Amino acid sequence: MALQPHPGTLLLYRRTDCTLCDEARILVQAALEQRVLRGESAVSVREVDVASDAELERRFGASVPVLSIDGMELGLAVSGRQIQAFLDRALGRAV
Repeated sequence: MALQPHPGTLLLYRRTDCTLCDEARILVQAALEQRVLRGESAVSVREVDVASDAELERRFGASVPVLSIDGMELGLAVSGRQIQAFLDRALGRAV
């Protein structure tokens, strides 16, 4: 089953009981809060368990946690700096 996200929705592909995925969730939340503090756009986040769909499991496999928005993806999203840079590229950054 192919997932069709709403435009502007940040997808966090993850697994249940995945420590890296839990840490990624916290880092994403912090990065989004920083965006709001800078007056930049906020987005909604939807978590997707890759184990719930064989196609997603094949596609993302060992790359979780993965962030995806509007056709852009970031695999192994485990660094706050990396996540912030991805969001800035995907969503733009106020100057």
